[in-house]
Amino acid sequence: MTPPAGSARGRGPGTRATDPAGGGPGSGATPRTVDPAGGDLARRATADPLFRLVAYALEAAHGRPPAAVWSAPYAFHLGSPGLVAAAGWPTAAAAAPRTDGLVRLSSLSHPADSCDLPLTLSGPPPAAPAWAARPYAVLRALARAGYGRGGTDLHVQGSLTAAAGLATAEPADCATALAVADAHTPPGTGPDRAHLARLLAEALPEGDDTLRRAALFARPGKALLLAAEPQGHRYVTFDPASSGSRLVLVAVRGEPADRPADLARAVACARRAGAVSAWPPGPAHQSGRSVLVLLPEARLAAVRAAVAEDFRDRARPVPRFLNIAVAGAARREE
Repeated sequence: MTPPAGSARGRGPGTRATDPAGGGPGSGATPRTVDPAGGDLARRATADPLFRLVAYALEAAHGRPPAAVWSAPYAFHLGSPGLVAAAGWPTAAAAAPRTDGLVRLSSLSHPADSCDLPLTLSGPPPAAPAWAARPYAVLRALARAGYGRGGTDLHVQGSLTAAAGLATAEPADCATALAVADAHTPPGTGPDRAHLARLLAEALPEGDDTLRRAALFARPGKALLLAAEPQGHRYVTFDPASSGSRLVLVAVRGEPADRPADLARAVACARRAGAVSAWPPGPAHQSGRSVLVLLPEARLAAVRAAVAEDFRDRARPVPRFLNIAVAGAARREE
């Protein structure tokens, strides 16, 4: 069950086994306990396959079960300044605490580029595979704030690739921060989302902070209207399904140089077939490979057929269509 946005989600009841590799906030050396929910997730047949996968992958890569598994949704802009929402597709992160000052990073998206890195709080970061630079920056910022100075084993995996056209880095930032903070926090104490939002904004100023805040604070069927601070947001109803509409992500598949023209063509076809509106899922100044299209549910088949026919007639790759549910915030997977 998803908690209210911004609330702490504590660990469920159960017997806990001591994990001598753990460290509490600020120390990096205090033993803590492994949550059986995280450790058993890889073998729970009823669990979501993505979360079973990340739990199993961390154990396979690093020889230890996770202390915490968190998911964070992909997020998107709604075409108005400061208005964002979360999509029903998650990125997941599994984390286990250490005390030897190492961070061990892995991802099935980069199977040949797992790495073990010393956790340093200042100075130039150690040499690392390109994909690992961003999670390392998150772990370093968390360690400076007192979470995990003893090190962390981390595995991150998304349910979508960059080909979908939604930002992939920001949900990974959030899932990583929540899983690592949770793994290094005493049982029963949920991570402070507002605090983590500020840490991420400082550690990764080049990222899209509005998308991260959507991932951290979203509610199902709602959009967030964001102010300057994470606490300064309010919710606006945005629930296409409740009004008989569909929100669809249309992602083109051609060469980068062809994408602007292909997107414009796809939008024009969709509008002629009954779509109500279309806008880019990212900031307006970023050129993307997809658009969000809002349309009456009864016109979905007609819109898909019109776009596909136009692209086939021109011998162009047919765009992908991905249904988007307006979802809730990041959560701990039990």
